[in-house]
Amino acid sequence: MRKKTKRPPPEAHDPLTVDSDGAARMLGISSSHFYAMKRAGQLGPAPIRLGRCCRYRVDELHAWVAAGCPGATRWATMMREHDGI
Repeated sequence: MRKKTKRPPPEAHDPLTVDSDGAARMLGISSSHFYAMKRAGQLGPAPIRLGRCCRYRVDELHAWVAAGCPGATRWATMMREHDGI
């Protein structure tokens, strides 16, 4: 009979994406304010779909804040210019 070896606990990793509530917490605002900003076109980063889940890339949220939180249209233009799309 094989002896079971104990596996080390999984390492904690920073998430690559967060849901809307997580994005709001990262930005230090309420979820309702986050959704209001999204509806008004003030939220730059666009969500990505993972199955039926709507998620936001953490690195894009950081870059958006570093750029001064431009509106969605301006942010999309900045991203196209940066990525060369």
